[in-house]
Formats: sequence, structure tokens, C-alpha cells
Amino acid sequence: MSDTLELHYWPTPNGWKITLMLEELGVPYWVNFVDITKGEQFAPAFLRISPNNRIPALVDPQGPDGAPLSIFESGAILQYLGRKFRRFYPDDERQRVEVDQWLFWQVGGLGPMAGQAHHFRQYAPEAIDYAIARYTREVARLYGVLERRLADRDYIAGEYSIADMACVGWIVPHARQGQELTHFPRLKTWFDTVMARPAVKRAMAVGRAERERTNFANIPAR
Repeated sequence: MSDTLELHYWPTPNGWKITLMLEELGVPYWVNFVDITKGEQFAPAFLRISPNNRIPALVDPQGPDGAPLSIFESGAILQYLGRKFRRFYPDDERQRVEVDQWLFWQVGGLGPMAGQAHHFRQYAPEAIDYAIARYTREVARLYGVLERRLADRDYIAGEYSIADMACVGWIVPHARQGQELTHFPRLKTWFDTVMARPAVKRAMAVGRAERERTNFANIPAR
């Protein structure tokens, strides 16, 4: 049985989390592009591995018991890969809690709020001033949380980890969220540092042609 991981993916902030982790790990993986501009995420075959019809999803043909294992939800995938390869996700419980807190902060806060900002600022059929202001302010508040967190450390949870991988992709479209990174200098330094990593550059390139082909920049980030 092949040990090549199967990534079901589209180039979005949530999808980038997993290519970023896989590129940092340097492990073999195969990409199945799930074109969400065509609704391919609703195909029955994809539903079997991603019950919420969302990318990304990962299939490990050799799970912990030797049998194939499929995983949906980007945060769960990051944790699984961190445990499997014992990298970027600490073994020490105190350090792991630090990573988990910020991973869940991204999954439950930064991602959803930034997504709402994208929607109401660019894609809603009518401009709703209250919603635009609400979500733009909330994203600014969350950026401020990261700004304070990075006051005395280079990375979000101390050492470079899946917490950084989870967050950085959601900062890429900061302008679409109504944010200016120069207002958050520590956040900007962290962002520039992470984006300069060779593995991150490779990860962000996965599916770039597909994104450009479908003009995905004009479709809400997910």
C-alpha cells in the first residue's frame, strides 16, 4: 500500500494550511483539486470523506492502525499530521496547550470573521453598512490580539508551529478584510517572516494556476 497522503484541496486560506504543513514536513502527497467554483465539493465521493462538503480533506492510506483514515476540518488535519510526524506540534502538554489555544482561536474566530468581512465587503448582493462595519472592526480587533501576542515572541505559540500555519493564510487577503498591515507592525513582521519560508512559498504555489484559471480571487475565501 502506498504511503502517499491524499489531499483533497482548493487554494483558499483553509486549503493553504494543509499544503503549508505538508511542504514543511517534506512528505509525499498527492493533490486532488476539488473545484469549488463548479460545486465539486458536493459530489457524493467527496461527501464520503468530508461530511460538511468543505475543503480541505486528507486521506492517510496508512492510518494509525494501518488502515486508511480520512479526516476533514483543517484544524483536525493539522493536529493529526503534527502527531503523526511529531513536528510543529509539541509533545509537551503545556506547550501543546499553547498551540491548541491559538489553533482554535483561528478556526473559531479569525477565519470565520475574516470570511464574513470578505462576504459583506465584496460579495453581498447589496451593501449593508452595519454588517460591513461590524465585521471589519472585528477583524481589526483580532489582528490586534495577534499584535499583542507577538510583542515578546517571534511566533504565535513560541516555536514555529501549526498555529502559525493556520493563521498566516487568513492574513494574505488582509486588504479584502479592510485591514492595513502597517497598523499592526509586529503582525506584519511575523507575516513577512512566515511568508518568506521556502516551504510556505511552495505551499502557496500549489493550485495557483487553477486559482487564476477560475478567477478565484473574485470568489469569497473559504
